[in-house]
Amino acid sequence: MKPPHFHPHRRPPWWPDDEPWPPQRSHWSKMRRFFFWRVLGLLVILALIAAGVGALTSWFTFISSGKPDFQYDGPPPFFFCGFFLVGLLLLMLVGRLLRRFTTPVGELMEAVGRVEAGDYSTRVAEYGPREVRALSRAFNAMTERLEMNETQRRNLLADVTHELRTPLTIIQGNLEGLLDGVYPRDDAHLGLILEDTRVLARLIDDLRTLSLAESGALQLHREPTDLGVLAAETAASFRAQAEAAGVALRVAVAEDVPLLEIDPVRIREVLANLIANALRHTPAGGKVQVAAQFNPAEQAEQQVTVWVSDTGVGIPAENLPHIFDRFYKAGNSHGTGLGLAIAKNLVVAHGGQISVQSEGVPDQGTTICFTLPLNSDQ
Repeated sequence: MKPPHFHPHRRPPWWPDDEPWPPQRSHWSKMRRFFFWRVLGLLVILALIAAGVGALTSWFTFISSGKPDFQYDGPPPFFFCGFFLVGLLLLMLVGRLLRRFTTPVGELMEAVGRVEAGDYSTRVAEYGPREVRALSRAFNAMTERLEMNETQRRNLLADVTHELRTPLTIIQGNLEGLLDGVYPRDDAHLGLILEDTRVLARLIDDLRTLSLAESGALQLHREPTDLGVLAAETAASFRAQAEAAGVALRVAVAEDVPLLEIDPVRIREVLANLIANALRHTPAGGKVQVAAQFNPAEQAEQQVTVWVSDTGVGIPAENLPHIFDRFYKAGNSHGTGLGLAIAKNLVVAHGGQISVQSEGVPDQGTTICFTLPLNSDQ
């Protein structure tokens, strides 16, 4: 199986999130210049050694000839022996230099072939010159990310298959029951079928939104928006679910938060994903809070900070670096692994940032915080 083809001008999925794309070339340019001057210096030193040995050989030859006027009719054998030794030394040094480069580069090329064949578990040993070691580290980081993405892709197929099969099975069973007369054709049974179709529609919409956001094709329809009203309306849609779960859902948006130039539909989706995730992991008797504040005196850029906190089970430390990765699911998660990835991409599309804080301790819960710039041009 061949690996997916990546466009050179698009950010590949295995590239680290905290590094810019395309990569900065200044570091690699400096490394290339440093390597060039190292090789050039080595050649100059070898040439000086060769000239010095040749001069010394000639001088000793002239001295041993016994001619005070240093007249010399032809090159003696010592002269050729000196140059032969210098040439042999040069060949040995160049051969050693070439082996230092060709051996790890050959192993790297062989590893590239295995990756091309679909073996993303391939790793190479990091040895040789500094430039080759840096290349090997970059290759290992790339294959590690490719292997993780391939694992997540396979898990996604299994998860999406399960998520699609469950409502489809229920819809099929209810429709067959209605047609066979097992269930009465009333609004209650039709309502159950309608709700299952909405589950399917939400899953498909999540996949489409994530695909558009990651490809940079997501269009934002910005307009002046009251974040307090938007947060209250979003929380209201979860009020019944929170009450049924015995969880207190509160909204606390500071009065000085100004209007934001955002896409209210997309930010509502961010808040909905974060609230749904918090309710899913908060036991009865806990609370979930949506809050926002604006502190222009403490910030270099005009932005609003929004956070959704809960008193749930928390997130283990080993899971924190991955919770915003697409298709990532913790062991006890029942979602599709798309909600937080969608939230991150939508926040980034608005020019903001998102982060998480959690001690992984019950009752201390988790806080997911994101920022939104005051104006769309920031």
